[in-house]
Amino acid sequence: MNSFPLKSLALIASITSCSTYALTADVDNKPPAEPPTKTADKSTKSTQLESVVVLGHKVNQIGQKLSAAEGTVGSTDIENRPVLRTGELLEFVPGMVVTQHSGSGKANQYFLRGFNLDHGTDFNSSIDGMPINMRTHGHGQGYTDLNFIIPELINNIDYRKGAYYAEVGDFSSAGAAAFSLKNRLGTNILAFTGGENNYGRLLGATDVELTQGRLLIGVERQVSDGPWTDLKEDIDKTSFNARFINPLEEGNFTLTLMGYDNSWNAPDQIPARAVEQGIIDEFGSLNTSDGGESSRYSLSSQWNNLNWKANAYAIHSDLQLSSDFTYFLDDPINGDQFTQEDERNIYGGSLSHNWEAEWLGKPVTNLVGGEVRYDDIGKVGLYKTNAREWVSTVREDAVKEASSGIFAQSTVSITNKFTTHLGARYDYFNVDVSSNINENSGDASQGKFSLKAGATYLFSDQLEGFINAGQGFHSNDARGATLTLDPVTLEPANAVELIVPSKGGEIGVRVFDKERFNISTSVWYLESESELVFVGDAGFNEASRASKRSGAEIASYFWFDPSWSLDVELAWTRARFSENTQEEGKYLDGSVPFVASTGISYGSNNKGWQGSLRYRYFGARVLESFDEIKADSTSTVNAGLGYRWDNISVELEIHNLLDSNEHDIDYYYASRLPGEPEEGVDDLHYHPAEPRTLRAKIEYRF
Repeated sequence: MNSFPLKSLALIASITSCSTYALTADVDNKPPAEPPTKTADKSTKSTQLESVVVLGHKVNQIGQKLSAAEGTVGSTDIENRPVLRTGELLEFVPGMVVTQHSGSGKANQYFLRGFNLDHGTDFNSSIDGMPINMRTHGHGQGYTDLNFIIPELINNIDYRKGAYYAEVGDFSSAGAAAFSLKNRLGTNILAFTGGENNYGRLLGATDVELTQGRLLIGVERQVSDGPWTDLKEDIDKTSFNARFINPLEEGNFTLTLMGYDNSWNAPDQIPARAVEQGIIDEFGSLNTSDGGESSRYSLSSQWNNLNWKANAYAIHSDLQLSSDFTYFLDDPINGDQFTQEDERNIYGGSLSHNWEAEWLGKPVTNLVGGEVRYDDIGKVGLYKTNAREWVSTVREDAVKEASSGIFAQSTVSITNKFTTHLGARYDYFNVDVSSNINENSGDASQGKFSLKAGATYLFSDQLEGFINAGQGFHSNDARGATLTLDPVTLEPANAVELIVPSKGGEIGVRVFDKERFNISTSVWYLESESELVFVGDAGFNEASRASKRSGAEIASYFWFDPSWSLDVELAWTRARFSENTQEEGKYLDGSVPFVASTGISYGSNNKGWQGSLRYRYFGARVLESFDEIKADSTSTVNAGLGYRWDNISVELEIHNLLDSNEHDIDYYYASRLPGEPEEGVDDLHYHPAEPRTLRAKIEYRF
């Protein structure tokens, strides 16, 4: 283990916290309570809403969800799993794959239900009502960077797959994940961890009772050089949360300030031939000046009670990212490095109301609401650079993008066993683009009406069946909607629609036994009118063809006694283009056909030995539409072992336990090295998975 400075010491999310399956209130330390049923008598509900920490897989969700493909991940679930990087929090969504093709400071790559989600398109992410996805972003539509999140301060993650939920709008075709922050820690935390490659992370968190309300504060500091041979990744990351919680008007009010700042050097993906020819090794880089800086600051407020929920937020976000994927293909003099910049302010909020009523003598639960969002993008630019120094401007824009949405959903209990729901929403987008290429300036607007419907049947107290159908969409980059000239060639180009619709459905079942297991399985289908994705690396929208996807999923969790548990998650997907398949091929680039994740955990009553062993597999991916080039499958094993006393815990985490020579991600395209033909060479380009990595940590709670 390499040495590291004292300031580098820190804590990874501990797997040594509470008993493996627990349900405990985190606000006022009240005793556990079963979740209310859909038809619970209002008189039995507390007028004081409490934030609850759970190990979500042990909570009985029979009668609580609209589909088999939604669930809850609790804070203890998060603590019980070794995590190499923050973005892997989304791998708690069954079937989700999280990888990286560049430096650790930028958003990860996400794969789910046959989508190569790039950095977030078609998957909606939020935290306490604030959107995480960035529209019209410099590096890609729906850009989802989770690096600002402090994992120890997450209370739960509610995930939903499919477009069946009226309250979820943009980027919802594949699903959504809503992160919720803790309102109480219950103890002060001082933690540090250190590991190979000068890795270090320092965490401090506390909550303080005030004369009126409570204040929760958390600060994280992280540094690392990474395992790369030709550069030091030089990660320099700081995050903080300050959260005020107070009862207000028979509800709960929170005011949250979040901040994040990061800088790094980027080991981008490399061509296979450069390794084969001995130019670099597999952890080498062909351009050591790649890297970036990113920051995110936000102020948000929430208020909710039994029937109302309101939130408002303001976000400031910056990104400067320099990358080089083709080397000397386009510019044999200066090289092909480009820099993307994005600077914006985001303002928005939402309001929703739910109530219970009767319709023809049947109990009905109603939900109505609305949301607004405004992105004031001062600069979104693409520039040619050399060693991060400006060479020329490809395009530079200022964008004002506004959206609004209204939604309604009603759930009717036809009988004690049979329930139906019907939902609808309408979204409207308006954009105004000011471009350095005058012909690409302009405005555009578009609306979208979406329907959602489904039914559930309670076969028994332990078995429930679901059927769902719905329409979803993702917005396109505003610059593509006003495009008339290709920003690179200045030749005429076709604009794209602001909204790309999708539709799909699924059937599924959930079976739950509080003493032994929780199993959900579903079969699903999804159509998208176009695989329209903004290509941030080139500066324009690329309109591909309509597509169809289908698949099956199993998410199963078993507990053998209070100490031992096992989880197995499996997902199969078939993804194909549905038009022009003879001329252009039918396979969707990068779609993952099979994903498997399994782990076994041991934890004994908050004290003594704790441990986990996890295995993740994702299958060989097609890298071009004719199925002639494939990426190999990827397998990794991670482990954690620790011991907990009353106030202190220690742990060793081992990532990539078997030191397997795997790829995090693969692409197939043309690049040019010095001395190669002008047209370049088509080749596999990949980012290697990090080698076996050890991290030791200690945590003190007081």
